Parts: sequence; C-alpha cells; structure tokens
Amino acid sequence: MLTVDYDRLGVRRGERLLDLGCGFGRHAFEAFRRGARVVALDRSDAELKEVRRTFAAMIDAGEAGTSPADSATGVNGDGLHLPFADGAFDRVIASEVLEHIPDDEVAIAELARVLRPGGTIAVTVPAWLAETICWRLSDEYHAPKVVGGHVRIYREHELRGKLRAAGLRSGGAHHAHGLHAPYWWLKCAVGPTNDEHPLVKAYHRLLVWDIMQHPLPTRLLDSALSPVIGKSLVVYARKPETEQP
Repeated sequence: MLTVDYDRLGVRRGERLLDLGCGFGRHAFEAFRRGARVVALDRSDAELKEVRRTFAAMIDAGEAGTSPADSATGVNGDGLHLPFADGAFDRVIASEVLEHIPDDEVAIAELARVLRPGGTIAVTVPAWLAETICWRLSDEYHAPKVVGGHVRIYREHELRGKLRAAGLRSGGAHHAHGLHAPYWWLKCAVGPTNDEHPLVKAYHRLLVWDIMQHPLPTRLLDSALSPVIGKSLVVYARKPETEQP
C-alpha cells in the first residue's frame, strides 16, 4: 500500500533515494523495483533486518537489479542527525514520520540538507480531518507516553510553511487512503490496541483483501473518499538548484 506517487516524486533508474523512517519498507521496495539506489533508514533494528531480507529476496526473484547501480541497503539512524553528506540523495521520502518527532523542524532541515539541489521530496503525514477525529475518540492514540505516538496534527499550510522554512519549494499535494480513515476511527473508538475486536478484525480483513486484490469497486470508493476523508496528506517539494556564480 503506497502513499507516495512515484511519478510526481520523479524517481528515475539509478538515482539515489532515501526512505526516512522506512518501517517494514513498503516505499523502499517500490523505489528499488523501479531501479533506484535505495537507502532505507529506521531506528528499529528488527524492522531493518526484515527490510534487508526483502531486498535480498527481490534480487533473487529477479524483481530488482543486482548491479551496484541498483543497490539497496538498510541503515540504522536518527532523523535528527542523518549520517549522510550534504546533497547525498536525488529523491527523499518521509512517510508518516514527522508526526512522531517533537523537533520536526530539525528533521525537515536534515532532509533538506541531504537532498541535492534540484532534487525532490515527498512528505506524508496524517491528514487534519482524519487525525482530529482519531484524537477526539481516543486519548491513548496520541498520548505522549505511548512509544511511537503522534505528537501533533498538521494542517497543509503548516507543513508547507515548515518545508519553505527549510529552503524547499513546495509543489503539488493530494490525500490518500480514504478507506483507511474509518478503520482508524473504529480502532480509536474501541481502543487503539484492541485488535481482537470483531469489527476491527472484519474491517482489517477488508483492507487486506483490497490491498492484495485491487478490486474495482473498492478502488473507486477509495478514490472518491480520499479527497474528503483520506487518512494521509502528501506534499511534494523541490530543493532549488544551486545559484550560478
């Protein structure tokens, strides 16, 4: 289930791409499949182990290249102190990460630093409406004491402002995953960790079926709902070219 539109991001074969807070690697894998040289960064060693294993399996299955130009790796790191040189990446993805970071402006500045002049970035965060409903339904969902909890709700203009402050020129935007917002509202209503609730389990089966099968009815419904109640907001931005002397 991808949130980022790779055509809008402009990913090309051989380009170097950073997936910040990669989790189990869904965006990193698609970039690798498209021929990018991928660095998947996360703080979780357990998740990175699975990401590296999947990279290797993709190569074995012929789903991705084997040359150095098609390399992919997992790196343990901190989004506030990225272990990369200035301008190291052509493309950057930060999907569902910034809402977890108290010092989000520092993280955005780091992302802008490692992006090359002329490079593009896609940032996704929980959309304002969907997230606001989650917060009102459940204190546990966003409690600071919960590891990995959400610490803020973004409005689009706020996110764009923070990207501009880091020297990036924000461009297009869209919402995604209209079918997923009601699932999270249901989870918040019964308890965010109550995965065994019958309604939660039934809705989860529906989402898995939709992701695996891509049936036309649910795809059309998701497309219709996403602009209104989409769970995620995606904003694309570009780092200006270096000024010529």
